[in-house]
Amino acid sequence: MVKGIRSFFERWDAYKLNLRQKNLFVYWLVDGVETIVVALALALLIRKYIVQTSYVFSASMVPTMEISDRVFVNKMIYRFTTPKRGEIILFKSPYGDNKEFVKRLIGLPGETVQLRAGVVYINDKPLMLPGIHVLQDDAFFGPEVVPPNAYFVLGDNRANSADSRIWGYVPKSDLIGKATFAFWPLNRMQLLH
Repeated sequence: MVKGIRSFFERWDAYKLNLRQKNLFVYWLVDGVETIVVALALALLIRKYIVQTSYVFSASMVPTMEISDRVFVNKMIYRFTTPKRGEIILFKSPYGDNKEFVKRLIGLPGETVQLRAGVVYINDKPLMLPGIHVLQDDAFFGPEVVPPNAYFVLGDNRANSADSRIWGYVPKSDLIGKATFAFWPLNRMQLLH
């Protein structure tokens, strides 16, 4: 296989060298197309496996993120580590509509999650996420045990968030990655935590 690939590139280089000697304009045209194809292939591979951008389309994460914010999502991280409480995650929409949702991970597999008057309890202890500002509501939920290979997520704008309280748990298989950096608009640029 490696020998075949090497042979292909040797023939391609010989073809381009021959083309350069015969017609410089066509050579530059072929070389430009080659550069564009390689760059496009690399961009698609990076987006598919390493990092992507995502658009925030609802107010469920206010004040952390606003509607129309754009964020970078690390797609590699959960291949090497497990998701941690408090991280902002991107996952496939629970509605099957080909959208992607951004929420804060609250409950891990096997934990008991409950909300009492808007306060989140994990295994009967109030949840504290230092440095994270949440717009709390007065909701009651649970107690419920998070199933294996699933996560409980909430929006930071609890009163205006469709989240695990409504549509259930996020399966591990639906995780896309961790939102790490908001880059647009420029005046809201920030590391996400």
